[in-house]
Amino acid sequence: MTTTQERPVERRGLVQQLTALCVRYVERLMPDPYLFAVILTLIVVALVALLVRGATPAGILKAWYGGVWGAQNIYTFAFQMVLVLVTGYTLAEAPVLKRAIIRVASKPANQVQGALLCFGVSTAFSLLNWGLGLVAGALVARQMAKRLSGAHFGYLIATGFMGYIVWTQGLSSSIALANTDTSSPINVIHKMTGMTVPLTLTVLQPYNVVAVLVMVGLLAVAIWRMEPKQGLEPDPAVFEEEPEAAAPTGKPTFAERLENLWILNVLVFAAGITYFVLSGFALNISSMIMLFTVTSALLHRTPIRFIRAFSNAARVSGPLLLQYPLYGGIVGLLGYLPTGSGKALQTVLAEAVVRGADQYTLPFLTFVGSVLISLFVPSGGGHWAVQGPIAVGSAVAIGQHSAGYLGLMSMSVAIGEGVANMIQPFWLLPVLAIAKLNVRQVMGFTVIAFLIGFGVAGAAVLIAPHVL
Repeated sequence: MTTTQERPVERRGLVQQLTALCVRYVERLMPDPYLFAVILTLIVVALVALLVRGATPAGILKAWYGGVWGAQNIYTFAFQMVLVLVTGYTLAEAPVLKRAIIRVASKPANQVQGALLCFGVSTAFSLLNWGLGLVAGALVARQMAKRLSGAHFGYLIATGFMGYIVWTQGLSSSIALANTDTSSPINVIHKMTGMTVPLTLTVLQPYNVVAVLVMVGLLAVAIWRMEPKQGLEPDPAVFEEEPEAAAPTGKPTFAERLENLWILNVLVFAAGITYFVLSGFALNISSMIMLFTVTSALLHRTPIRFIRAFSNAARVSGPLLLQYPLYGGIVGLLGYLPTGSGKALQTVLAEAVVRGADQYTLPFLTFVGSVLISLFVPSGGGHWAVQGPIAVGSAVAIGQHSAGYLGLMSMSVAIGEGVANMIQPFWLLPVLAIAKLNVRQVMGFTVIAFLIGFGVAGAAVLIAPHVL
């Protein structure tokens, strides 16, 4: 038995040691996500004071207030993100899908196989739909932890989140989809050049497809080799389920009949799908929430079962509500521009990264800038609105105005945002809420995913200009 345990340690020692180092430093240095957002806010305030000409304390305070509570507040986006989590969770808790998750989770024989399954499920769904990809791996990991005693729950949850690294390179990439829609408020390319860029010139380009395949392959190897030697038991509350209501013993009342009238859920589903068809199959955050909601209603069959599942899912959304307004304040600070002078901090940062670039280095430097800016604006659409004008303007300024090259510039920003998610806890919050873990128990593993993603994606955007 001793020999069997020592051989894997010897073979996987290097990656395990690197992972252990990352875990150790994350546990020591990574604050709670709320405090992380507070620290980022203070850093941005200092940068605004140093780099934005004409900035005043009163102006900085007003800009921050405007992003949190003012006319340009983040409330709509924050509520959308809460609903993405709650409706996605409710959908996954539908009896037919829950049975499928349990069946899938019963296949792995050990935690490495379980981790690879969580990663595979998350990756597949992230390439199709980022909302499902965000929660799918965590829900599989939760079921896996029920049967794999002694497994490290943080490791399973982290691998389920690692698949989310590719969402910006998939079919629901908000930046790539915006490029195709002339009416989109974040179609920066169309606003600046009058062109639209189809998906064939962004997510379906060989440089993107190959990067996804290589990244997924290397991450799978890393997950196999980073298996922790010690376990981490999940909080028992993770497995608590809402008890089924007792069946009525007497004659059902009129209210009870309505609560169990399945045809009402069918009508809700039919109305939602009809609207989706009439809208031209427009896929955005709001339509995705609607589809999750009506499909959940259908699969939970009766209205009362749907209501109870939704209410139970809503309990995990609490941690999100505290952090998101602070990121609204950061966005407000990044866009703060004193009247009649200077440049906003977001412009200063983006221009500084790409200064002196040529047609071959511009996509890579834009990618690096994207990773940096994503630490402050961890939202695909909002991020593109910040960095997009500088990226597109820089390309046009050096004579690169073809749809293919501008598509590459947009993907450089998108891929950078996806990679940065592995070290930015903003999108990890819903997963932590499902798993009832703290960020320090998970992010040490995802730092490895960031390093791999940065290397693969950086190489892809460096090579891409030579083959376009």
